[in-house]
Amino acid sequence: MSPNVSLPKLSHEQTLEPVYLSFLGALAHSEFSGDIDKRYSGRLAQATDNSVYQFLPQAVIYPKNQQDVSIALTLAAKSEFDKVVFSARGGGTGTNGQSLTHGLILDLSRYLNKVVEINAEEGWVKVQAGVVKDALNDALRPHGFFFSPDLSTSNRATIGGMVNTDASGAGSLVYGKTSDHVLALSSVLYDGSVLETATVSNDELARIDDVTQNALGQKLTEEVASICRNNRAEIEARFPKLNRFLTGYDLKNVWNDELSEFNLSRILTGSEGTLAVITEAKLNITPLPSVRMMVNIKYDSFESALRHAPDLVKAKATVVETVDSKVLNLAQQDIIWHSVSDLIKEVPGSVIDGLNMVEFAGDKEEVEAKVAELESVLEQQINASAGGLLGYQVTSDKPSINMIYAMRKKAVGLLGATKGRRKPLAFAEDTAVPPEKLADFIMEFRALLDSHQLQYGMFGHVDAGVLHVRPALDMCDINDERLLKTVSDQVADLTLKYGGLMWGEHGKGVRGEYGPAVFGDELYGLLEEVKGLFDPHNKLNPGKLVAPKGAGALIYNVDSAKRGSFDRQIPIKTRDAFPDVMNCNGNGLCFNYSHYSPMCPSFKVTGDRVQSPKGRAGLMREWLRLLESEGVDLDALAKAKPLGLLQRAQNSLKIESEYDYSHEVMESLKGCLACKACSSQCPVKVDVPKFRAQFFNIYYQRYLRPTKDYLVAGIEDALPVMASMPKLTNAVSQNPVSQWVIKRALGYVDAPALSVPTLKQRLDGHGSRGYDLEALAAIPDDERCQYVLVVQDPFNSYYEAGTVYRFIKLIEKMGLKPVLLPFKPNGKPIHIKGFLDKFAKTAKSSADFLAQVHKLNIPMVGVDPAMVLCYRDEYREVLGDECGDFEVKLANEWLLEAIKSHSVSRPSSELKPELKPEFTWFSHCTESTAKPNTAKEWQLIFAHFGAELKTANMGCCGMAGTYGHELENQQRSRELFSMSWEQALKELPQEQILVSGYSCRSQVKRFGGFKPKHPLEALLSLI
Repeated sequence: MSPNVSLPKLSHEQTLEPVYLSFLGALAHSEFSGDIDKRYSGRLAQATDNSVYQFLPQAVIYPKNQQDVSIALTLAAKSEFDKVVFSARGGGTGTNGQSLTHGLILDLSRYLNKVVEINAEEGWVKVQAGVVKDALNDALRPHGFFFSPDLSTSNRATIGGMVNTDASGAGSLVYGKTSDHVLALSSVLYDGSVLETATVSNDELARIDDVTQNALGQKLTEEVASICRNNRAEIEARFPKLNRFLTGYDLKNVWNDELSEFNLSRILTGSEGTLAVITEAKLNITPLPSVRMMVNIKYDSFESALRHAPDLVKAKATVVETVDSKVLNLAQQDIIWHSVSDLIKEVPGSVIDGLNMVEFAGDKEEVEAKVAELESVLEQQINASAGGLLGYQVTSDKPSINMIYAMRKKAVGLLGATKGRRKPLAFAEDTAVPPEKLADFIMEFRALLDSHQLQYGMFGHVDAGVLHVRPALDMCDINDERLLKTVSDQVADLTLKYGGLMWGEHGKGVRGEYGPAVFGDELYGLLEEVKGLFDPHNKLNPGKLVAPKGAGALIYNVDSAKRGSFDRQIPIKTRDAFPDVMNCNGNGLCFNYSHYSPMCPSFKVTGDRVQSPKGRAGLMREWLRLLESEGVDLDALAKAKPLGLLQRAQNSLKIESEYDYSHEVMESLKGCLACKACSSQCPVKVDVPKFRAQFFNIYYQRYLRPTKDYLVAGIEDALPVMASMPKLTNAVSQNPVSQWVIKRALGYVDAPALSVPTLKQRLDGHGSRGYDLEALAAIPDDERCQYVLVVQDPFNSYYEAGTVYRFIKLIEKMGLKPVLLPFKPNGKPIHIKGFLDKFAKTAKSSADFLAQVHKLNIPMVGVDPAMVLCYRDEYREVLGDECGDFEVKLANEWLLEAIKSHSVSRPSSELKPELKPEFTWFSHCTESTAKPNTAKEWQLIFAHFGAELKTANMGCCGMAGTYGHELENQQRSRELFSMSWEQALKELPQEQILVSGYSCRSQVKRFGGFKPKHPLEALLSLI
């Protein structure tokens, strides 16, 4: 180990090719109005999708409108830019590298995300390609409609991506695929011209000028119509009769069965961006069903569930979804299980190893009749112990049904949380076979995987003959990478044996090499011909599906570059030290579109994938790889001392003039709010604040820290001193001159004033003060249940002393005896800023104290959720076995236990229902994600005291500790507040609003103009 190890200046070799530099320069000087991102970090963030592959693009282009797309492609059509190629991208949820390229990414999700028009009378909607599927349904819901093709990634997948892969999912037997709903498309062709496509009759086709004025479009329409009509017999004979048949180019359905109507849109739907860039779609929409009911059927084995599925389809179910025991077990370990556990209860004396989720949707009378008939059959089968049935449960509650689907959808990512180096991977996981053959196919599929001694998870759409199978492999192991190709080849052969297809739902992507075996030479030649017509120079997503005739073999295949080939360059020891970085599997749940989802606020407010957990994990991976390439021992580096002050100052002065990849990582990580929503919301539990602190700790060995970091990290030590003279401190810090100086010199704004009177002054002479360990230890054991130890945190004790004071009064009103523990720094602000050595010392000191107090067997309770949860997470992570044995309860956790053992409730009979006090609780990000039962617990507590508590599930308020106080974050903080909190607060009386997080209350006070109560304060008023 080198004693002089230090963080080097890091560079990479992935410079832009001259032709792309020239093209991007010309584009920037054109009328193009969108964004051009040449940052290495921006390229890395778009180098992966939800697959095992990694292709680094030359740059990422974010067009603002269709004209921008046209400008880019028109420019690229010039001969000097013949080598410039493109791939359109939406949500980046592809499982086989569909939108990955080494050329230019055209990302339509940032700006082309508007719902253009809704026509409820005629039952259609017009949308831009970047609209997220769930966002579209949010817009349609008030009109009584929805866009019915469903998919597990619906909260981040875009309509453009769905059209390009002809996506479908749950309920496709009834609702069909995306192509079944496409009425018309607006696309940009390779030459930059715009083509509108829709259904035309034979008569209209004969008058081609009436169909389109686009000369290239006229040629494409006539040629494709002729090809597909003249080869109709071969197409009909060769294409498998499957609900989920995806060809890439739908030669069959461009013509209707009678050959009287033609729609070129069908050739574009499923083409994965290889023919044109689709910018807008007109879609038909489906009326929302008036009633939905779900029957969750439990089985003794996965095979039993599979073999029962055909009978469920015959029962005319809308949806039949299946999951196996591996997926169920993973779901039970995730926070989502708390919301579905009552809907999938255990069967006494049996183990549930398979589950069918069967939904019926439609008119009330019809649905209830179908469910009643199914229940009758199920009862008979259960009584006869037939078919492996263990039991079933029925629900008609829409929120419950939605949560069941949320669990099933999250299963995709949950499989990535499997322990060990081998992780279930998507590469042969969307096979489709005739539903009646599915059970036999799956048994042979399982035997195939078992022959390679592979673990796997299974789930999917048994009604359509599609099951997702993800074998577990380690892509850092070269032998496993070879095995992936072997298994892929074997699965392709197996699907053909059963009359099916390897790509039944997620498109081909890099799997185009299997096309000739499926289509035969004649039809495959037609596909090549179609590609050549649309894209003669092979510029649109080249290497996928097919190439134009004469262009040679496809440049991408199953063996193409994978993330694992880069990850294996990182030593195992380093990978193990950064598990959150390495475990990210690209599922992209952090791109959730909803402003009401807590994950991820920095991505929501910027729209920049670099500012997301997935983006940050990818950047950190590359940082670790580059460090290894420089021969740096990361373990030694983490323990190294910073460079001298002068050297750090010199390095910092060169930040703008000298490239260092570490700056790009820093730019990404400092945008993180450290809300920790990712650590529980992410299916694989990627904890960005954890590796963010690790990075900060190393980065600032080479560069100077901002002064505000020392201010934040030192606040807990300074507060007791400042609180000894609160009025003077406030006078000095709160006047306009001081605030201007603090803003300019430290980059810190809206610093709160200290509480006056202080907590010490409020409790002067009160029995809760005067903590004495010996005196508490002398209390008889049977009397200790009457005591409560209040653990202080810096923010409530010093900035909101009234909240802690009223908590103590609440404890007294409950007939108990509060004891205020002496203030001990928690250390969370230190950890957030990456002072890891100092945090370890602070945590050890506080943990030792709390462990000593814990021996009294008196409950310890904290007021602020973020601080309390720090004891459970960061303390355990940093201290390990040295953390000691102690527990600090959240206020709601303790209250729930206390009301069961102390008679302090307000009799509900005293109040008429209409006079019951009403409150609404606003969730705190860290609290609601780490402890998802919190809302229910507060509701039970308030109900016990005779009040009604409603809950408002919000996204991030934008404060997140000190994030919102930092000048560089002020605008983003304000925008986050306006996304979900601002309007929700305006709709309620201020006196009814309750907020448990100190930072959230501070943000409401700052931007909402009033200070909301803590739930504890409201409870005090009820007793």
